[in-house]
Amino acid sequence: MNFKRSLIIVILLFLGLPAVGSAGTGEIVIIPASGAISPGMADFIEKGIENASNEGASCVIIAMDTPGGLAESMRRIVMAIYASRVPVVVYVSPAGARAASAGVMITMAADIAAMAPSTNIGAAHPVGAGGKEIDGTMSKKITNDMVAHIKSIAEKRGRNVEWAEKAVRESVSITETEALQQNVIDIIARDMDDLIRQLNGRKVNDKGVLELENIPRKIVRENLRTKILKTISDPNIAYILMMIGLAGLYFELSHPGAVFPGVVGGIAIVLAFFAFQTLPVNYAGILLILLAIIFFIMEMKITSFGLLSVAGVTSLVLGSVMLFEETGSGVSLSRHVLVTTVTLVSVFFISVAGLVFRAQISRPRTGAEGLIGEIGVVKNDLNPEGRIQVHGELWKAASRQVLLEGVRVRVTRVEGLLVEVEPVADNGVPGAM
Repeated sequence: MNFKRSLIIVILLFLGLPAVGSAGTGEIVIIPASGAISPGMADFIEKGIENASNEGASCVIIAMDTPGGLAESMRRIVMAIYASRVPVVVYVSPAGARAASAGVMITMAADIAAMAPSTNIGAAHPVGAGGKEIDGTMSKKITNDMVAHIKSIAEKRGRNVEWAEKAVRESVSITETEALQQNVIDIIARDMDDLIRQLNGRKVNDKGVLELENIPRKIVRENLRTKILKTISDPNIAYILMMIGLAGLYFELSHPGAVFPGVVGGIAIVLAFFAFQTLPVNYAGILLILLAIIFFIMEMKITSFGLLSVAGVTSLVLGSVMLFEETGSGVSLSRHVLVTTVTLVSVFFISVAGLVFRAQISRPRTGAEGLIGEIGVVKNDLNPEGRIQVHGELWKAASRQVLLEGVRVRVTRVEGLLVEVEPVADNGVPGAM
């Protein structure tokens, strides 16, 4: 009877409690993450974690050094860490590195958080693009949202909730030693070898025990697509690329055959829209900017006395302000970039439109039409036809009156290869009959 009861208990325990096994037997995947937290970096880390999970890696180590970045990109990375089927370690390194702002949330979200000597973590108060302060009600709203987010991360990982809140509200920052003492991180490691040695045998909740002895390492390198996306996914760079693209295409349309502006413009437009796919773009802003280009083109065709140019500049400013949706993600245009770019682009568009308009209304100076009104000299008597020299060229000419050689004449009409002329008033009419 006792044996049966013991057997039942063992079976129930076996069914009710998960076995603590190895976290994985594959490679140790190391993902370098240096620089601002951007859509490009989020995409790079997400794919690195996903591939490591699919390949059954022993663990993922994110070697981080960041001043912070976009809140939306940070949330994507945190969600990727949560969704990982293999343990994720965030290691703030090398010496002198930091995990600031958005980097605090990513570090605290890791299954295991580690730091190298002479590093720091903290200063997570939210700011706008370009580091500018967010004022008023929006500041409170975003701050409270960030506090709630970092507290939920700290509670999930069993870290210091009180310090996490201070990092957001008061921008506190601490060294690696203080972080270990205050239960913000789990390990201080001199280098990657020391980190892996300390990780070996450590249990990770719901993911087993890390067995990393003599396990090969795989460093994930950024491909060309990731490097380009990291560079251009900054909202300011994406915006400038779009402006360069539109300016180049506009110049090509107004001066067909220039080629180079059109090529540069086309490439810039493609890169801008490649960046827009990772940013919270408001397409009403893009439409307003395109409408501005239409107004500038119409200025070349219609005499509006500058009204279409004013409408174009207004539409360009409104479109630029509305281009990115400010939803607490931290994605917005820098005020300095907006003012400078709008000013330069507006001056460019208006200048080109003015040049085209003046070219359209000015009298032709070359070719057959350019001869009308020009002064020439009779080379062969006109009776009624002969030849004259004008623009250094000999033309067949006709006159209503006989004009002798040497008489100065003015071209009044061009018909094919024949020009009609009349004597110039100051000739004193010598040689005229």
